[in-house]
Formats: sequence, structure tokens, C-alpha cells
Amino acid sequence: MALTKDKTLNIRVTEPEKKLVEQAASISHMGMSQFMLQATLRAAEEVLADQTRFVLPAAEWDRFVELLDRPAQLLPGLREAASKPSPFGR
Repeated sequence: MALTKDKTLNIRVTEPEKKLVEQAASISHMGMSQFMLQATLRAAEEVLADQTRFVLPAAEWDRFVELLDRPAQLLPGLREAASKPSPFGR
């Protein structure tokens, strides 16, 4: 099912910024809207990926899972620290 492109995004730019985007779009054989949309979507995906997932080589992944699976340890002072009121509370 194809989605209808019925929403708009508007931005204000300086003349040098517009010329830069026009030049890049032209070199990429795209219209400005297509170029700007692709660049914006790529940037959005990168920002979200940095916040939602990470990648490890296989050996490091195995070590990471091993650490997650080990039994919990009592850390000195943690219970005391957790029992104090939050400095961010009211």
C-alpha cells in the first residue's frame, strides 16, 4: 500500500545555504525536495539509531551477554545511596 505524500515541511534558509543545497541536489541528479527529504531522513535515522541500538563484534557480544547473565552482586553503598531522597525530587 503506497502512502500519499500529503504533508509538507517548510524551512527558512539563507541564500548561501539554498545555493549549497541546490548544487548538491543537482550533482546528485535529484530535485531539491527529493534531496532534502533523503538527507533529512538519513539524519533522523542516524540520530534514532544512536539512541536505540548498538552493534558489537561477535566476541564482544558474547562477553556482553555473559555479563548480563551473571548473578547480581551487592555493591557497597548502593543500598544506602538508593535509600536517600533524590536530589532531583521536590
